[in-house]
Amino acid sequence: MKKLLVALLAASTLLFVSCGDEKKNDEVKEAKSFEFTFDQDFVITDEGNVPFNSKSAKQTVYDMRLGWNLGNTLDAINGNGLSSETSWGQPETEEIMIEELANSKIKTIRIPVSWSKHLMDDYTIDPLWMLRVKEIVDWAISNDMYVILNTHHDNWESYSPISKRGYYYPSEENYEKSVHFLTNVWGQIALAFNNGYDEHLIFETLNEPRPCGTSVEWVYDPNSPISKEAAECINKFNQLVVDIIRASGGNNKERFIMIPGIAASPNAAFADTFRMPEDEQPDHLILAVHMYSPYVFAMQSPGTTKWNDRLQSEVAGTFKKLNETFIEKGYPVVIGEFGAVNKNNPEDRLGWAHAFIKYSRKYGMTSCLWDNGQAWPNGTDYNERFGYYDRETQEWFFPDLIQAMVEEAYAE
Repeated sequence: MKKLLVALLAASTLLFVSCGDEKKNDEVKEAKSFEFTFDQDFVITDEGNVPFNSKSAKQTVYDMRLGWNLGNTLDAINGNGLSSETSWGQPETEEIMIEELANSKIKTIRIPVSWSKHLMDDYTIDPLWMLRVKEIVDWAISNDMYVILNTHHDNWESYSPISKRGYYYPSEENYEKSVHFLTNVWGQIALAFNNGYDEHLIFETLNEPRPCGTSVEWVYDPNSPISKEAAECINKFNQLVVDIIRASGGNNKERFIMIPGIAASPNAAFADTFRMPEDEQPDHLILAVHMYSPYVFAMQSPGTTKWNDRLQSEVAGTFKKLNETFIEKGYPVVIGEFGAVNKNNPEDRLGWAHAFIKYSRKYGMTSCLWDNGQAWPNGTDYNERFGYYDRETQEWFFPDLIQAMVEEAYAE
């Protein structure tokens, strides 16, 4: 096993060293270095060469229009190897699926990927898994789509010391192991995706990072020591990942990067404990939030089935605050996940769809529909019924719903 410290990999030209910003007296800060322990003999390196269009992050997010998540697929964590792709009940992804999504005017595809179940010895990603991820990314890019690539179900699920190498957790107790995991995984992602990918590929540092197994896992509490500790750790994780991506050079020096707070919650992003990373390309950072809003309508079971003016006002208020807090200060926003479960309420969901995307686009945001393939409720059990696209037939379960979103996304 080869230990790579501030390493120039033999199979690439990427030197993972960051020299930082210059001080006012023109002295250069101490270089940042990263300790990689993955086995370079199994690493997939990108050998492409395409130019990067350096338009602004704001324009890029605007051009992304409307997105869709390949949910419960590459993020699934049951099974072994490539078989895990179908372990949560979704079919194996095929190119025709991506083509038909593009034909439906889906301009962006978020590809959630879990890496922790696909590690070989010493944090090395299984090259077959990396090649499979690249294959699906390439299908989307070839269809002129934007792709968001992340680390998904890799947050340790217990409020206790990490017992396996393939996880991170936002606590001081688990900080060192978390850094080692994120350093190695993002080091390999940055090698596999670089000069062969232009601005259509976007990285997202983490998915819903949070203190799992606690009372504040999903709700940011400014008075909770656990929340404060998690927020600070997540700030450091985000900074680490940005530094690794930038240090890999090439197109990754300019790559657009999405940054979440605790649980990708808007409230956590609004808190004074959240900060965007320092970056040599500050105008290439994007805030990432998730909005299953309003919760009583969009996610709670049973909650309410009715869409009304009060709920619409709640959604409008969140978008307005995102605009004032981030967009007006130079950071565009992508709603990485949104959706409303099927409660056998088609007309109300239609009203919600029009409103949600209308406000999203009012401020130039792109929203990505969460789709786990589960479309139909079981009686009044609506939990996780976020299915929209039939991946077997390449048809939409609810054509009126997606048409409403497309109309609003492309309205000028």
